[in-house]
Amino acid sequence: MNIQINPVSPESRKNPPESLEGIEFGSHFTNHMFLMNWEPDGGWQNARIEQYQALSLDPAAIVLHYGHEAFEGLKAYLTVSGNHVLFRPRKNFERLQQTSRRIGLPEIDADFGLEALKLLLQQDKDWIPNEPGCSLYVRPNLIATEPALSLKKSEYFLFYIILSPVGSFYAKGFAPVRIKVSEDYTRAAAGGIGGVKTAGNYAASNLAQIEAKKEGFSQVLWLDGKEQRYVEEVGSMNIFFVIDDEIVTPQLTGSILPGITRDSVLQLSRNWGLKTTERRITIEEVIEGIENGRLTEIFGAGTAAVISPVGVLQYKGKEYVIQDDIGPMAERFYDEVTGIQYGKTNDPFQWLEPIY
Repeated sequence: MNIQINPVSPESRKNPPESLEGIEFGSHFTNHMFLMNWEPDGGWQNARIEQYQALSLDPAAIVLHYGHEAFEGLKAYLTVSGNHVLFRPRKNFERLQQTSRRIGLPEIDADFGLEALKLLLQQDKDWIPNEPGCSLYVRPNLIATEPALSLKKSEYFLFYIILSPVGSFYAKGFAPVRIKVSEDYTRAAAGGIGGVKTAGNYAASNLAQIEAKKEGFSQVLWLDGKEQRYVEEVGSMNIFFVIDDEIVTPQLTGSILPGITRDSVLQLSRNWGLKTTERRITIEEVIEGIENGRLTEIFGAGTAAVISPVGVLQYKGKEYVIQDDIGPMAERFYDEVTGIQYGKTNDPFQWLEPIY
């Protein structure tokens, strides 16, 4: 399928922000967006790059009522050598396919999706920031657009990609955060949609996050939906523990998102010769490990923060201090992943993909 490019006229172009300091995540957008439509008589068609603009949706569009949506999140970087690159983008498009299958949406060919993204980035490459720790956030989104209030599979869909320059997640410094274990709410359950990127997966977490932040916590640690014992995720990130010098993370059971940063940490850990385990881990084991000193670090891993060390964990009203400063493993993974992303260190797995 050919992609038609309709560039914004010079007089209509916006300039990138001079600095991203103080700019809220995902609040500024580039000049262009990519779009294409799915229709029952021809599948994906009308692939195009045009001016960033508001969408026109019927008020009865299925996505607005039943959440038939699949999305992704990744970043483009400017390396220290001046190259524009993406970090493991094919994994994002493969995960988009997995989400589409789970929600019952038409799949997008990963090679075509990546081609479309690169063409879009070429139009707005000047928006990839050169400030330390900054990047250009990429949001692909696939939605059901057929107007129908009946619960059914849509016959019409829209796929689009938008771009947003984002500042450093750690503008105030790389520091441990305070986490509350959720005892009243469940994010996901076996057989549900916790393992895919769709709107309902994230909507289910909102109230617990709001309440936790009011109490002075940064994120919520989620437990499984059946027994409320097994650790699953932290906020919208995967979670890691360092126990007796072993890297431990919850195994993927269908209710945990297969994070790309998670996979990167696991590959690096094994490449370094560290003992690395994916298994179920209970909150009781975590608390006991903190108390007896066997558990020395907890950190989250995700696209936005890369690595987020946990300093304090609250469970059943009691606070447990893990560390007052950045742990050595969290710091090592953060330095290595970000070093690869910005071209500062060797890329042993060829994770970086040039935009052109």
